Amino acid sequence: MKRLFNFRKNCTAISILAFMFLINIGAVYAQKNTPVKVIISPGQDGPVINRHIFGHFAEHLGTGIYGGIWVGPESDIPNTRGIRNDVVEALKELKVPNVRWPGGCFADQYHWRDGIGHPAERNTRINVSWGGAPEPNTFGTHEFFDFINQIGSEAFISANVGSGTVQESADWLEYLTATGSTLAEERAINGHPEPYDVEFWGIGNEVWGCGGPFTPQEYITELKKFATFTTNYNTDVNTKFVAVGPDSFDEFSFGYTEAIMEAWANRTWTWNIQGLSLHNYTRGGYPPEIPATDFNEKQYAEVIQETLGMDEFIAENRAIMDKYDPDTEVSILVDEWGAWYAPTEGTNPGFLQQQNSQRDAIIAALNFNIFMRHAERVHGANIAQMINVLQAVILTEDEKMVLTPTYHAFRMYVPFQDATRIPVSFDAGQYQIDDIELPRVDAIAAKGKDGRIYVAITNIDPNNKASFELPLEDYSIKSVEGETLYASEIDAINTFEKPDNVAPEKIDTKVSGNKISVTVQPQSLTVLEINIK
Repeated sequence: MKRLFNFRKNCTAISILAFMFLINIGAVYAQKNTPVKVIISPGQDGPVINRHIFGHFAEHLGTGIYGGIWVGPESDIPNTRGIRNDVVEALKELKVPNVRWPGGCFADQYHWRDGIGHPAERNTRINVSWGGAPEPNTFGTHEFFDFINQIGSEAFISANVGSGTVQESADWLEYLTATGSTLAEERAINGHPEPYDVEFWGIGNEVWGCGGPFTPQEYITELKKFATFTTNYNTDVNTKFVAVGPDSFDEFSFGYTEAIMEAWANRTWTWNIQGLSLHNYTRGGYPPEIPATDFNEKQYAEVIQETLGMDEFIAENRAIMDKYDPDTEVSILVDEWGAWYAPTEGTNPGFLQQQNSQRDAIIAALNFNIFMRHAERVHGANIAQMINVLQAVILTEDEKMVLTPTYHAFRMYVPFQDATRIPVSFDAGQYQIDDIELPRVDAIAAKGKDGRIYVAITNIDPNNKASFELPLEDYSIKSVEGETLYASEIDAINTFEKPDNVAPEKIDTKVSGNKISVTVQPQSLTVLEINIK
């Protein structure tokens, strides 16, 4: 009898477990097959999404400058005054708002006078930060401004605090922006009589590490001097001075935000800043060992999980800044972000060259969305880096050029530049692999300068499609257009042989009354343009 009782007891337990399993399977199935309702409110305006959130970063590192941007006027590669024509035309499509230059760690070993005057007379240095490569300085101040003028962008200059002087910084900005001074006359002799526009002036880079190293208080002493004596003489441009803030990864940067904002709140009239830099990479430890290609689903999920940590990192620093700056006079600029993987096999490890996959387009979209959700305080961000380095938007090799999935993500998000964020709510659901739980989808919406509604939808789940319904109550829908970036494999890449392996395509939508329906592929990014009346 006891055996019979135990048998029945075990059968009951197994039945309960089986029932619970079926319930869970059913719930998961229902989640993945029930349309996600995205509620947006076009009539409720939020903050303006500063276009500088979509900025770029070009450091003297590997082939990012030489070969990526600059080939020289004598090159057989089509160029304008030494700057690659194909790269310029591609970047124009992104409406790049600003380019941060010359670094990075390179900035605090860069002396601007090495990069002016006749190229044959410029000093050659050794790039001790990145691979020990010779630095010929043929791409200097005038070449940089020529480049950003060709692509229609603004300048974000990182000044040398680590190995430079206050006088050197002051002279450089005077050289760029003054009229009627000896330095202005020198600029004219070197080919540019009119003053340059400088949108951002970074006072050092990672001064708690490769740019110092300073404690917060040591840096504040330098910050006060550099901010006091470095002057913009071009009154047509309100140059914003950007102080160095923390890195989410580096323990030596801890305390920077608190110390700098407290010093700013108690500042004298002689100095000021308008921005605080944050750095946050997706890299899974240092040195990075995550592969850029041939990764599995678990590695995909780990990278996405780390990327989503950007939201908490910004929120923590934003809370400190709100305490000292409730009127938001000092902006956050995440002027280094992106995926940092193991270097491509066979390349110089110091050149940080890596491939770029569909996964990276998802990473880019998620970062864009996070920046826009913090648009009240985040007024700038710069992907690391523009060409041939880390999460690049363009790869080049001699005369060849290819656009990466990240490039396409930037191009699809162009309508969000200077758009007005509007409220959006949805059930993100859940995507899970092993012990990693992630939101299944993400979405954000904005009203463009053209009056149209733009909705970006990211399906994080690499295994299942996702259907969405977007009801627009009280509005009539005139038309809907959309494009999607999808690849059948999460590690799909574009190569010189197959440059369009990952490329946006038009997506079909259905409009019924004032409701839009759309189904998106796994691991995809979709942007809808909605014309309402």
